Amino acid sequence: MISKKIIVTLIILFLSSSCISTKSTLKNVDDNAPNLKLAKDNTFVITEYSKNKKYGYDKDYPINIFYYNTYNEQINEERFLNALAGPKGEKISFTKLETCCPFPTKRSTMGAGFLNVYEIRWQGQKKPVVLYLNIYEKGALMCPVGLSIRKKE
Repeated sequence: MISKKIIVTLIILFLSSSCISTKSTLKNVDDNAPNLKLAKDNTFVITEYSKNKKYGYDKDYPINIFYYNTYNEQINEERFLNALAGPKGEKISFTKLETCCPFPTKRSTMGAGFLNVYEIRWQGQKKPVVLYLNIYEKGALMCPVGLSIRKKE
């Protein structure tokens, strides 16, 4: 029996297939980027800060968190987001808003990937931050401008 998730994905793919270009618009894919590493607390190890203000904030510059496979997108997204903090080290919370922006990829059995959009919040924040995450492609993993790397306890 086919799962509901597969049926919904196929319907979305079918309805949006006219929107999928044969050329990707993603600007920061790097197949030679080092493989992601896990810290002892099951978060991704992030050591660099992005200097590009579009990194993560623009759908053409998503945060590429490809990690061996794309079968467990939620845990890999959580591994990245749980490694972040607010600009002054504040604890963040995050909510998945939507899946959007189809693009061609060889790392999906469907031949297409989607970006997941997350809202990031922390105490004292004036306006939530929205980040685009991509589980299908590799790239340098960095902390987006305006956020910080969470201090390990």
